Amino acid sequence: MQAQERIRKLIMLGDNRMQQGLPAKARESYAEALELARAEGIDGSLGALIELRLADLDAQDSSG
Repeated sequence: MQAQERIRKLIMLGDNRMQQGLPAKARESYAEALELARAEGIDGSLGALIELRLADLDAQDSSG
């Protein structure tokens, strides 16, 4: 349960960093969240959400 809470906090931190215009820091938060989710074996829907956020960052990088 603690891992899920930590993952959610990392996702929220990444989202906040995106709103602040810090995509590199957001990517770090999302990557850490994904790594933790995979390590804990709970990367189902949370993993998909994080991968979506990372894909959005990749799309922004390639378009601008």
